[in-house]
Amino acid sequence: MLKTLAVMTSGGDSPGMNAAIRAVVRRALDGGLTVYGVRDGYEGLVQGGDAIRPLEWKDVGGILAKGGTFLGTARCQEFKSRPGRRQAVGNLLEHRIEALVVIGGDGSLMGAHILATEWLEHLQELNGLAAQTGAEPFPDYTLQVVGLPGSIDNDLYGTDMCIGADTALNHIVRALDDLSSTAASHQRTFVVETMGRHCGYLALASALAGGASWVLLPEEELDPRWHQKMTGAIENERKVGRPHHMVVVAEGTRHLDGLPIHTEEIKEILTRRLGIDVRVTVLGHVQRGGTPTAFDRNLATRLGVAAVDILIKNPTTSHRHMVGLIRNNITATPLVEVVEKSRAVGEQLELGNYEKARELRGETFSKTLELVKTLTRITPAQEKHMDGAVAILTGGADGPGMNAAVSVAARCLLNQGISVVGVKDAFLGLIRDNLVELNWNDLVGWLNRPASEIGTARFDFLSEHFAAIAQNLKRHNIRGIIAIGGWGTYAKVAELIERRPRFDAFNIPMILVPATIDNNLPCTEASIGADTALNTIVEAVDRIRHTAGATHRVFIVEIMGRDCGFLALMGALASGAEKAYLPENGISLAELSGDMESLRKAFASGKRMVIYLRNENSSDFYTTDFIRRVVQAESNNEFEVRTAVLGHIQRGGVPMAFDRILACRMGAAAAFTIAECMQNASSDVQAVGLRGRGVETRPFSEALREMDVQRGRPKDQWFLQLVEVADALAKYAPFNHPGQQSAKPRMRSSA
Repeated sequence: MLKTLAVMTSGGDSPGMNAAIRAVVRRALDGGLTVYGVRDGYEGLVQGGDAIRPLEWKDVGGILAKGGTFLGTARCQEFKSRPGRRQAVGNLLEHRIEALVVIGGDGSLMGAHILATEWLEHLQELNGLAAQTGAEPFPDYTLQVVGLPGSIDNDLYGTDMCIGADTALNHIVRALDDLSSTAASHQRTFVVETMGRHCGYLALASALAGGASWVLLPEEELDPRWHQKMTGAIENERKVGRPHHMVVVAEGTRHLDGLPIHTEEIKEILTRRLGIDVRVTVLGHVQRGGTPTAFDRNLATRLGVAAVDILIKNPTTSHRHMVGLIRNNITATPLVEVVEKSRAVGEQLELGNYEKARELRGETFSKTLELVKTLTRITPAQEKHMDGAVAILTGGADGPGMNAAVSVAARCLLNQGISVVGVKDAFLGLIRDNLVELNWNDLVGWLNRPASEIGTARFDFLSEHFAAIAQNLKRHNIRGIIAIGGWGTYAKVAELIERRPRFDAFNIPMILVPATIDNNLPCTEASIGADTALNTIVEAVDRIRHTAGATHRVFIVEIMGRDCGFLALMGALASGAEKAYLPENGISLAELSGDMESLRKAFASGKRMVIYLRNENSSDFYTTDFIRRVVQAESNNEFEVRTAVLGHIQRGGVPMAFDRILACRMGAAAAFTIAECMQNASSDVQAVGLRGRGVETRPFSEALREMDVQRGRPKDQWFLQLVEVADALAKYAPFNHPGQQSAKPRMRSSA
C-alpha cells in the first residue's frame, strides 16, 4: 500500500503548475499519504537535504492564482549522468518516497521514465555500498512515476491540452488585440513571434483567434516563393481597404534549407517590397507568466487529482504513465510512448516530412490550419452561384464569441459561393423582415468583438408570427438557417419544426450552434461564451481574496447559470472557493447549519477569508441575502459577512481565446453541414456540439431527448463528476498528521 509521495516541477515553468501541485498535495493528504515537495526539479532531487521537504495542507493554500511554480524549476546537467541519478535515487530512498509525480514537458517526463527504469539497479548498488560500510540497507520497493503535461508549447502526445497552453494562448491573443489598435491608428503591419519550439500550436491558434493576415508554422512546408505570396496577399488586403495587418510567426519556423526564419527578415521583406511601416514584436517569456486562466487551473486540478487516484487505486501496478485529458476524459499513456511520439514530430520536421508531422499533431491541427487558410483569404474562393441564401441569427441572451461564430460561418459559406444574410434581433428580424446582407470584408474584424453585432432578443412567439416568418423566408429565398444561441433559441427552432406541415417555408435545413454562458445545452460539453464568463467569475473571486486583512470575512458570491451549476462549480474549483451551492440539489436548512459549524472551525484553524459561490437558482427560498443574514446572525461577531452579486458583468467583455476558437470551429462546422444539406436538398435539423471526437453535428431530435426541458439543462451533465473533487480540495482545516480528516463543506449535487 502506497504511503509516501513526492511532487516536483521541471523544465520550463507554465501557468497552472501551482494548481497541479495543490491538487496532488491535497488529494494525497486526503488519502492518508505523506507528501514531499522537491525544490527546483531534478536539481533538488539530486541535491537532497532541504530541497526535499514535507508539504502540509496549508503549504499549498493561496497558490491557485499564482503563475509559475512555487516549488521552483531548473535544468540539471548532473541528473543526466548515471551517478547523478543514483544520488537522486538515494535521496528518494532516504525519505522512503514510493511514488513521484513529475509536472513538465517531454524532457522532464523522459527523465522520470529513465529514473523509474534504472531504479532497481541504483537500489542494488546503494545497498551494496551500505553492506560494505555496515549501514542499514534501504527497503526494496519499486518507484512509481506519474507525469503531468506542463508545457505552454502544447506539444505532448497523450493529451489534447497541456497545463499552461491556454494561458499562454490568451497572452498572445490579448497582445494581438492590443497591437491591432495601434496598428489601425498608424496603418502599420506587425510581425509577431510566438514561442512553441518546433510546435506551431500557439501561432496557429492565435492566428485563428486573433484574425491574423498570415501565419508561418514549423509544420507547414514553405513554398519557394512564400515571401512573394505573403507580400502579395498583404498588398491585396491594402487595396480592399485593410491598411493594417498581423503576421504571426512561430519561433521554430524554417526556410526550405532548414535555416530559421527571423522576424527581422520578414520585416525587411515587407518594408522593401511594399514600402509600408512594419514593426516587430517578440512576445518572449511574457507568454509564460501571469495568473493562469480558469481552464488551466481546472485542467491542472483534474490531472493532479487523477495522478494521485491512479497511484492509490492501483497500488500493485507498476506506474510509468502520463495523465492527460483526451476528449474531456482522463487518460493514462505510458511515459515512453508519450516521449517517443512527442519527439517524432520534430524528427519528421528535420527530415522534411511536413505532412507526416501534421498527421502526428492530430486531425484538429490540420483542420484548424485549413480553416485559417480560408479565413485569411482576401476574397471568397468562389463567386456566388448557388440559388438562395442562408440566414444567420443570434438568439436569446448575448454571449462572448457570438460574433466570431457569425463571422466564420458566414465566410465559410461565402467561400463556397453561397449568399448569407444576417437576421437583426434574432427571430424578431424574421418577423419584421429585418435582414441584412453579410459581406466578406465587413466580417473580418468581428472575431474579438463582444456581444452580437446583429443583435439578440428574447420574446415568445404569437400564432400570427409564423405566417410572417414563412412569408419573409420565401421573399428572401432563404434556403437554410443557422441559429446561434441558448435553450430559448433551441426551443424556438423546435416550434418552427412543429409547424412544418402548415408552412412549407420551414422545410429547410436548420443548424443550431450552442452559445450561452450557462453551458446548459445538450449534445455539447462546452457552449460559446461559458469560458469567458467563467474567467470573469474567477478574476472577481481572486480580487475579493485580495481584500483579506485582519478582519475575518465570509463572502457569498452570486453566480449566473439559471438551473445549471456549471459556472458555480467550475468557478469554485478554479478559484479555490470553499463551497458552491448548486441548483442540481438545492439548499437545505440542515446544510446551512452544518456550514456554520464548518465556518467556525475554519476561522479557528487560521482562515482569514471564506468564499461561497451561490448559483442564482440554487434555491427559491434561501437567497443570497437570506444566507448572508443567517450567517451573520450566527457568527457571534467572530467574522463579518459580505455579498457580491456579479450580475451581467459575467456576460460582457472581449471573448477569451477558448471561446473564439470554439466559435470558429462550430461556425465552420455549421456552414459546411448546411451547405451539404442544401446541395442534397435535405431539410435536416442538426445541433453542433463539442463532444467525443471533437466538434460534430448530431440530429436535433437527439438534442431534444438529452434535455431536461422542465429544468432547462441536460439530463446528464459531465461536470458533476467533479463535485467530489471540489469537496476534497476545499476542506478548511489543515491536517495534523497524514490521513487526519478535517471538516469539509458539501457542494450539493445529485452527482
